[in-house]
Amino acid sequence: MASLGALKRSMALTLILIFGLLFALIVLIFELFMWYTDGTVNIIAQFIFIFILVGFFMLIQWAISPSIIRWGSRLKYLKPGEHLWLEGEVRKLAEQAEIPMPQLAIANDPTPNAFVFGRSRKSSTLAVHTGLLERLNQNEIRGVLAHEIGHLRHNDVVIMTVVSVIPLLAFMLARSVLWSGGRNRNSGAIILAAMGGFVVYIISQLLILKLSRQREYFADSYSAVATGDPHSLSSALAKITFGLSLSKEKPGAARAFYIGDPVNAKREIASIMQNKNKYDLDGDGVLDERELQKAMEDQARSGRARMEFMSTHPSTFKRIMLLKQIETDLGHGAIDKNIYKYI
Repeated sequence: MASLGALKRSMALTLILIFGLLFALIVLIFELFMWYTDGTVNIIAQFIFIFILVGFFMLIQWAISPSIIRWGSRLKYLKPGEHLWLEGEVRKLAEQAEIPMPQLAIANDPTPNAFVFGRSRKSSTLAVHTGLLERLNQNEIRGVLAHEIGHLRHNDVVIMTVVSVIPLLAFMLARSVLWSGGRNRNSGAIILAAMGGFVVYIISQLLILKLSRQREYFADSYSAVATGDPHSLSSALAKITFGLSLSKEKPGAARAFYIGDPVNAKREIASIMQNKNKYDLDGDGVLDERELQKAMEDQARSGRARMEFMSTHPSTFKRIMLLKQIETDLGHGAIDKNIYKYI
C-alpha cells in the first residue's frame, strides 16, 4: 500500500528531524562558545548537568505518569472473566499483534472513547469508556480495540515519551547559554546561540505534534488491515467524534492518549453543522451515522478540514478518507491481508 509506505517514511523523517535539530543546536552552541568565549569547560559541565537533570525528569515522568492517568481517569480494572467478550477480543488482537495481553479497565464515562497507557508493553493498560461500549456495535468496538493494540505494537507510548524530552532539552540549553554567557563580551554570539535554542524548542514541539498525528494514522492503518474491516473503524470514528462533540465535561488526564480528541471533535462537528441542511439527505433534521460520515468525507475532499498543526490528533475527516482508501485497496486485492504483521 503506497500510503502506508509513505506514512512510515514520513514518520522516520520526522524523528530524524527532531533529533537532528537537537544535535545541530548542541553543535552550534559548542562551536560558538569555543570560537568566541573562554568558558568552554564551564559550558560543557553545564550541558552534562542539564542532560542528567532532564534524564531524571524523564524517568520520573515515565514512573509516575501511569498512576496520574489511572487516578485522573477513575478507572475500574476488570477481573478475569468479568467482561468475557471484551477480554476475548483484546486477547485475540494481542496474540495477533504478538504482544502481551494488556490489563483491561473501564472508565465510567458516557463519552465514547478509549486509550492505552503504561511504562511498557508488559505493564500496559487498555481502557474503554462505558460510552464506547454503549454507543458502538461490536464490529466498531473491535476496530477501536485494534487501533489501541496498534499503539502498543508500535511502542508509541515509549517513543512519544522519549521525543517529548527534546523540546525541554532545547529550552534548558537556551536558558543555560543566556545565564552562563550573560557577562561575556561576545554577547552577540550568546544571543545567537540562545535564539537557536528557542527556535529548536518551538520547531521540535510542532514536529512532535506532527509525529503524534502520524502515529494515529499508523494505528488506524494497523486496525484496518488487522481486522480486515476499515469501514467499521470509519463508522466508529464518526460516532466517537459526534459523541465527544456533545460532551459538557472537560477532557480528562489522558486526552493525548485517546483515540478521539474531545476538543477537536467539537470544532469538527461545528464546521459540519454550519452546512447541516446540505448533509441532511433524508430531511429529518438529524444527521445520522451515514450522513455524518459522508459530511466528514466531503470536508476532507473539499480541503475544509481545519488546520491541525497544533493538534495531537489528525482531523477525523482525513482519518476516514485514509480508511476508505484502505478499504478500496483491500477490496481490489491491492493489499496482502497479512501485511499487519509488518505494520
